[in-house]
Amino acid sequence: MFKKSRRKIVAAIMSVLVLLWTGTLAVIFLASYLEIAERNRGMLQEHAVRYGLSQPFNIPPPARPDPILEKPRYLDMPSFQLSTFYTVAMSHEGEILAVENPQPALHSDEELEALARQLAAGGRTTGVERDLIYYAADKGGYTLFAFKDNTIVNESMNTLFRYTLLFGGLALVLLFFVAVHLARRIVRPLEESAQKQKRFISDAGHELKTPLSVISASAEILARETGQNQWLANIQYENERMGALVAQLLELSRVEGAAPAAGEADLSRLVRGEALAFESVAFESGRALSWDIEENITVKGSPAQLSQLASILLDNAVCHGDREAGVRLVLKAEHGHAVLSVVNGGPEIPQEKRALLFERFYRLDSARNGDSGHYGLGLSIAKAIVQSHGGKISVRCAQGQVEFKVQLPI
Repeated sequence: MFKKSRRKIVAAIMSVLVLLWTGTLAVIFLASYLEIAERNRGMLQEHAVRYGLSQPFNIPPPARPDPILEKPRYLDMPSFQLSTFYTVAMSHEGEILAVENPQPALHSDEELEALARQLAAGGRTTGVERDLIYYAADKGGYTLFAFKDNTIVNESMNTLFRYTLLFGGLALVLLFFVAVHLARRIVRPLEESAQKQKRFISDAGHELKTPLSVISASAEILARETGQNQWLANIQYENERMGALVAQLLELSRVEGAAPAAGEADLSRLVRGEALAFESVAFESGRALSWDIEENITVKGSPAQLSQLASILLDNAVCHGDREAGVRLVLKAEHGHAVLSVVNGGPEIPQEKRALLFERFYRLDSARNGDSGHYGLGLSIAKAIVQSHGGKISVRCAQGQVEFKVQLPI
């Protein structure tokens, strides 16, 4: 139980850290990318506005000067002055008027012309194509396509992303060990408290066995010497009840404190044996017991504890189920697990009370006198047996039936 709690704490801590790390990384890269993209578009736009064809083409300047010429934003920035711009001037009829290519080794004139024609056909004015960020501007008598190589920016962002992932991953690994340490410290007081509780139950049970044995022997001697009477009968009855309770407490302590045997157990044979034993008990209580047990299902564990598990579930169903509905037991192999299901008729158990069924001394009814020999420890013992064998136990209610389901790894 505490291992599961530690795993949940570690998972919760790591989930929060991963979400924070991923969210922070996404925000940083998104903000950086948007800022760089906006700056590149601004520099391209400013370059395109300041561009003008030479006189032989006899193209008049725009009637209204662009406001960027009056208030430049990037002209004096080192990044603008160090940037390499490519331009293709194209007439509205599709004729290439001029090409400026300061780095022909990287991008040929033919490549720039083909890209300009492609953009003109698509009608796009800004974006990224082939590691080139582009901007198309109408210059009055022609269209100017301005390009700026985005390779260095992309490589820088990719390098930053790789190193961030690398060092962030290493940091998460270190934080994982920190989370494991914190989980152990958080759970340790609860684990110590549970161990003390188990030790107390075990010690108290052993201490109570001796006086109970003395009371039982003394009551029998008195009955032989003075004869049976009402007061001795009460003493013997209550002593038997107390002895049964102490036995269940010791059994719970033993099951929770010890690991099951490592050998294999024929679960099919064990469950069938308990079903046969309870057939007469169910008949006497006016209930019909039926079963469907698949053959040759074996699991690793203690045969004695697994028999006790089946006995507890059958006893619970026979004692608390409706007589009209009967009791149905099913054992089958499913997806690598042995699935033991015990179904009895009965009213639906409220959702908030289902988990409490496996707590010590918890009973749905208000009666606590234990006249039936049940003290609310049976299902606690069953849960301890299932957990010690690496399985799961659950309860489900539907259509007037209550099902206790156990899954054990085959």
